[in-house]
This record gives sequence, structure tokens and C-alpha cells, in this order.
Amino acid sequence: MVIKQYFFSLTSPNKLSRLFYSLMAALLFITLSSYLHAASVTASLNKEVTIENEVVQLTLRADFSDTGNGPDLTPLQRDFDILGKSQNSQFSFNLGTSTALNFWVVSLMPKSVGTVEIPPIKIGAHESEPIRLVIKSSPQLMDSNGNPPVIMRTEVSEIEPYLQQEVILSVKLYTSVAMQNANRSVPSHPDLVIERLIDDQMNYETINGTQYQVLTRDYLAFPQRSGILTIPPQSIQAMINTSTGRRMIKVQSEPLNLQVLPIPASYSSDTWLPSQEVTVSTSLNKTSDAPRMGDTLIWTININAKGALPEQIPTLDFNSTPNYKLYPKPPKFDNQKTANGVTGNQTIIVEVVPTEEGRLALPDINIAYWDTEQRIIRTATASTKEINIAPLPNSSNGTVKKEADKATISEPLPAQTRSVAPISLAKKPIVKTIEPSELDIELTQADQDFSFRHYLVIGLLLLAIFLMGAWLIIWFKRRKAQPDTLNHVPTLQEFAPLSTMDEQSAYKTLITCCRQNNLPQLRSSLLEWARHRWGDDEIRSVDDIKRLTSVQVTQLLMESELMMYSNNPSHEWQGELLAVALEEYTSGQAKPSQASQLKTLYPNF
Repeated sequence: MVIKQYFFSLTSPNKLSRLFYSLMAALLFITLSSYLHAASVTASLNKEVTIENEVVQLTLRADFSDTGNGPDLTPLQRDFDILGKSQNSQFSFNLGTSTALNFWVVSLMPKSVGTVEIPPIKIGAHESEPIRLVIKSSPQLMDSNGNPPVIMRTEVSEIEPYLQQEVILSVKLYTSVAMQNANRSVPSHPDLVIERLIDDQMNYETINGTQYQVLTRDYLAFPQRSGILTIPPQSIQAMINTSTGRRMIKVQSEPLNLQVLPIPASYSSDTWLPSQEVTVSTSLNKTSDAPRMGDTLIWTININAKGALPEQIPTLDFNSTPNYKLYPKPPKFDNQKTANGVTGNQTIIVEVVPTEEGRLALPDINIAYWDTEQRIIRTATASTKEINIAPLPNSSNGTVKKEADKATISEPLPAQTRSVAPISLAKKPIVKTIEPSELDIELTQADQDFSFRHYLVIGLLLLAIFLMGAWLIIWFKRRKAQPDTLNHVPTLQEFAPLSTMDEQSAYKTLITCCRQNNLPQLRSSLLEWARHRWGDDEIRSVDDIKRLTSVQVTQLLMESELMMYSNNPSHEWQGELLAVALEEYTSGQAKPSQASQLKTLYPNF
């Protein structure tokens, strides 16, 4: 009863007007609140005055959700370097309405000193108001001891190097603060071949009361022309934290000048090799305990050049003589890098085949080079220990030889193509030498004295040649006969030979097959008789028999085929009528009773 009275009180005229005014007031409040939160873009800076090389943060706020691809930062690129950008979003709810807030924080680095204006930044369909920023010049960044936080220095091992001489370039980085996003330069010069030497080395050093961490990075540099070469300054750019905020610093070293000396006039060798020291070692290894004439020996030559790359070491020429033949292999290159520089290594392996008995003496190895420390020409020399070469087992004495053999080996063999180390350090393609086979060596020795082994080898070769010729003759004959075999078409007699002697016997077999009602055997018996009668050129199938026989025989054959391929059992076929029709055809005389039977059985024919 109380609820009913309250309902009527609300529906009274006074209450209705009061409720109407309350709803209108709420609607007006919602409308005003939506107007107050109209979509807009607001831009703000974390500081209005900054110094050069200091990071400034620009915050952009969008009070709407449809932001498209975010803020267009292109207008900022004229006066600032954009270092980074981050984004976050927030949502707020008020009296049933929701508001989307999107924030972007952009890290900027001013490019110049003075007053610059951050232009309006557009987000979606809206843009911000411009903002002014004052950038002042900053004094050099120093610590409490008056030292800079970052120092970079460069030094070289030789100010006046010779052409292609090794120069160690050391770039040292001194830091007393932590760096972020460091970007370090790499030394380069068009007239210098530069490559890393070893990994970075780290130590600590105190300068004017400030302790620095020193990071040393060493490079190898080889000047490629004489004259003055200027190594450009090395630089590093990084972010550090200061008392006023994050700041970008850029530090660079002083340039270095090299006075590159040309090849001295007193250097008489054909190949230029500047080095601190060159050493040569050789060894001759035997492949058997008692090497004889014709055996192969291994001659190994090692050349080490301190302060030079292995490509700078000149290649050697090897000349054969009447006493031995030399077959060099392509040299192998290697290098060893330490903090003191590089040492190039060249290893050469030569196969030596002695052609005379007695003491085998190989030539000395001489490498001329320019001593970069003493600045004089030197020659590195190595001798190879002699080896005694025994004669062949079947020689009567080691000194008697044929005059023809002497004439053959008296003349020196042509020298290998001379290879001179180039001024450029680029590698040249290695030409692979063709080594003679052991068969050539055996044939050369055969001129001096033939043994049973030689005759055996010659006999085996002749036998192999004979067998190869016989095989080729058989192969050509088979290949010549192959087209006739491929083009030959087998006759019907070859494909399916006749099983009876003549037509009479085949005919009797056919009549017997018909009278015994043997339908499965009818086709083969019929073809056997027809082939005897007309020949294989006329008979290919039962259809040819239908073409050559009478109408009655053709009709009965068609009936037998229908019976053969129908669902009726084959024993229901009656071959008597076909036998009578074949007899009439072969004899040429028709039987009256048979004709009347055909008319009764086949009224349509």
C-alpha cells in the first residue's frame, strides 16, 4: 500500500516537473563536460632552456583515440636530431563518458645554438601549438680535477716508414665515465692497406688525478705510395649522464702525418721486401732409406718475414739440371699476429727426382730484403744437406752410360716462369703446375737399362691395347647390326607358328571343334584353317574370314561371337550348323535340309 502511494506521488504534476528539470540539468552537464574535453593535441618540454649537446624531451598528448599513424615528426628534423620515441596510452571514465589519452615522449638533440621554435606537430586531424626553446653554448665538460671525461689519442710505430713497410697504428680511448650508444670510427685511407692486428687491450691509467680506463685498438697499416700520407682524426660519439641530464659528447684525436720513403737506390734486388728480419730454413726428406735414381724426394722450404705479410715474400724460381728434376707445388701462405706486429710465412714444397747417382746437392735459397731497422740491404740464406743417391739395381756400374742418354740430359731444362712479388699487396692467382706421372719417369729410365719389370709393363700395355681393339671391333659390329634388328617386324608365322601340317588337317580339327560344341577352341582352330587356306598376308583376324567366306558362315560366326561374350554359358552353343555351313562353303554344294533350317532359325537373313 505504501509503494502504491509513493508511485502516485511521483506521478503528480509537481513531481513530474521536478523530474523533468533534473533530467535536463544532467543532460546539460554531460554536454558541457563533453565540450570541456574536446579533442586536442598538447606539446610540452621538460626544460625551456638547455645547453648544446644535451638531450631535450618533448612530450605530446592527444585527448582522442583516432591518432592515425601517430605524430608527424618531420618538421623537427630541421633543427633537431631525433634520438628516440616512446608511447603509452590511458583511458578515463567520468559520468558514463570515456576519454582516451595518448602520450608520446620524443628525445631530441639540438643541432645549433640559439633560440629555436618547435613547430606545430600534427596527430591525426589535430595539431599542437608551437613552443620556443633556448639553447646556450656550454663550456667544455670537465671533472673536479679539470680533466675531460673522454679522451682519444692515436700513435704510430714509425713516422718515416718505407714503401710497404709495416706500421702499427694504435688508437687509445680514455674514459672516466660510463658511455651509452657509442659510435666509434674506423681508420681508412685510399693509399693505406689497413687491417686489425689483435683484439682490444684494456688497462688503467691515472692522468692529473683522474683515473681512466684505457682501451687500445691496434691496426696494421702498409703505405702503398711514397710521400706524405695523412691519417685522418679518429672520433667517438656517445651519450653520458651529467648533473644536468643526459648529454651527447663527440671526441676526436689529432691527425697523423706519415713521411713514406721510396725504395732506396742502393737496393739491387729485383723484388722489394721491407722487413725487420727474414729467416729461411730448408729440409730434404727421403721417401725410402736408400734413395735411388728415379725416386721422389720432398724438399721443404720455409720463409719467415717479420713485419711483412706472406703475400709480400717473393716467390722462388726452380730450375732442373742434368742431375735432378724439380717439380714445385704452389706455395702456402700463413701469418702470425701479436702485439708487436705480424710475421708472414711462406711454405714451398718441391718434389725432387734425381737422374744421376752420387751426391745430390740442391742449390742454396737466397732471399734479399731491406732491413727496416738498420736500413741496409740483407740476404737470408739457407743450404740443404746433401744426400747420396744409389744407382739402379740392374746397373753394372754407376758410371757407364749411353752417349744417347748423355745427349738427352746434357742440356738444362727450361726454368719455371719467374714470379716477382708485386708492389701491390693483392694476391695473384696461383698457376697450378702439371706434374709428370711415374710412367714418364720409368720410360726415361728405360733408355738407360731395361729390366724384366720393364718388359712386363710393356707386355701388359700391349695386351691391354689388343683387348681394347677387340672390344671396339665387337662393339662396332653390334652397333651396325642393331638397326636391322630394330627395324625388323616379326611375321605372323614367327609370332604365332602353325600347329598343323596342312589345310586338310586344320580343316578336320575345325569341323571336330564345331561338332563337339567347343566354343573356347573355335577361334584358334578357325584361324589355323584360314591361314593355311589364304595365307598370313590375307588373314589377320576373324573379320578377314568373314570377308572371304559365305554369308551363312559369316552369320554363324557372328552368332558364336555373341554367345562367347554374352552371359549365357558356353556349353549352350551348338556348332553343328557352323560345321554344315563350312562344308557347304568348301564343297560348293548346298544341302536342302540345311537351307530350310537356316531360314527357320534366321528369318531376317
